[in-house]
Amino acid sequence: MARELTVVSGSKLDEEETVVSPEEKYRLRQNVMGVVLKDAQHTWAEMWRDLQGEVTDGVVILPEAEKGCKPKCGWSEFLEKMWLLKHYIDYAQRFSEGKM
Repeated sequence: MARELTVVSGSKLDEEETVVSPEEKYRLRQNVMGVVLKDAQHTWAEMWRDLQGEVTDGVVILPEAEKGCKPKCGWSEFLEKMWLLKHYIDYAQRFSEGKM
């Protein structure tokens, strides 16, 4: 029984390559940054809401907060949101500096 061998090359000559214009790259970067910063703002808003009532009254910290406070969501979830916010900000900074 005869076998036929096929040569597979690593050349990309047969594949089409898409060239992205600088304007398109800028628009894509802008979209990524928009999503990351929107998520960061959403996380910050959740954290601020968790402090409303017991800790703050709008923008003023209540005097009772000196005795100790507890976010509505609990400390573990609140700290998790802080950690998430830090990662959003770190990512945005690295991305904007081109260190990705």
